Amino acid sequence: MANASGFISSSVPSLRRRNLHSFGFSRSGVCSFERITKRVFRCSAVEGAEKYASGVSPSESRVPRIVNKGCKLVGCGSAVPNLLISNDDLSKIVETSDEWISVRTGIRNRRVLSGRFFLTMHASAINPSFRILGKDRLTGLAVEAAQKALQMSQVDPDDVDLVLLCTSTPEDLFGSAPQIQRALGCKRNPLAYDITAACSGFVLGLVSAACHIRGGGFQNVLVIGADALSRYVDWTDRGTCILFGDAAGAVLVQACDGEEDGLFGFDLHSDGDGQRHLNASIKDDETEHALGSNGSVVNFPPRHSSYSCIQMNGKEVFRFAARSVPQSIESALEKAGLTPANIDWLLLHQANQRIIDAVATRLEVPTERVISNLANYGNTSAASIPLALDEAVRSGKVQSGHTIATAGFGAGLTWGSAIVRWG
Repeated sequence: MANASGFISSSVPSLRRRNLHSFGFSRSGVCSFERITKRVFRCSAVEGAEKYASGVSPSESRVPRIVNKGCKLVGCGSAVPNLLISNDDLSKIVETSDEWISVRTGIRNRRVLSGRFFLTMHASAINPSFRILGKDRLTGLAVEAAQKALQMSQVDPDDVDLVLLCTSTPEDLFGSAPQIQRALGCKRNPLAYDITAACSGFVLGLVSAACHIRGGGFQNVLVIGADALSRYVDWTDRGTCILFGDAAGAVLVQACDGEEDGLFGFDLHSDGDGQRHLNASIKDDETEHALGSNGSVVNFPPRHSSYSCIQMNGKEVFRFAARSVPQSIESALEKAGLTPANIDWLLLHQANQRIIDAVATRLEVPTERVISNLANYGNTSAASIPLALDEAVRSGKVQSGHTIATAGFGAGLTWGSAIVRWG
């Protein structure tokens, strides 16, 4: 592993000899990987299905087989809405300015879903025509990002075993992941489900993908971070409306030999006591229920409910992130047997440039090794890390073999970090 000077550090253990981890709980109740020999037990259900297909009775396959199994990130993609909202645009609806926003947050523009239909033109020398592709929606962004990740990975949709949609703003109360799986054309009907952890969602998705691969025999897992927080923003509140944008990003996590494992360590936490500092809680409809009450049961039928706009105590969230995020990254690095000097890139959830700078300073990571695209997109919640990663990979900044320390943090409160290798 290259250190900051580009030379091989003898103090860093060889990554090819690195032990895998088993998923468990510490005394504090926090999920973690404990170091064990680099072997995992394959899920008996998967093993049983394979033996049953080959003519072996399922009753003969109850003992799991030990296999070497690792996972690696092999493809990425992203998508953003067409509608761009600048700081100057916001200054026309709330009392603010480009300077006020950029100095305090580092944000200059953000992309927002309009909900309108968009068109594409099929050029023909004889008869140019327009075709309606669909609505400007979050699922559309997620599908586009996933398709790009599959193309980079050279993986067919039919070879996807699992789709994890990390979002807090699904377009269906019961989750949007199955709709994305359908739109991708996955004919084998792989499992697809949502992970709700706000701005920490993508990191949790990466760890979940690793668990499914290492312990469940999955081969190709799509991890998609996608959010449309613009739908829950109070556009008259300058403290929050200046921060958020919409986007989607995706990575393809693929099974590999244990020697090539690309997830070196992670650290995950939550603290429900901090929910009061950042939330979008459910609220009752103030209007009377259309059906009224028949008088036989008090307060029934219940009123319709909806979610409030995002409520945030910016100062408290900043203190939380500046304190907790570097501690989490240091813990993940320690589990990986690495130090900040051994990482090639620091990639944090894109919430506020001041938070990014504070964490980098604490970890003594130089500015040139910090990935940030916050100025162009604002806080895109679960999409921010894969969106920034995709741009860094496609620009040639992040290259195969580079080690990345990444961390998400936000509502819940939740936070977590992962040390990964690209490619």
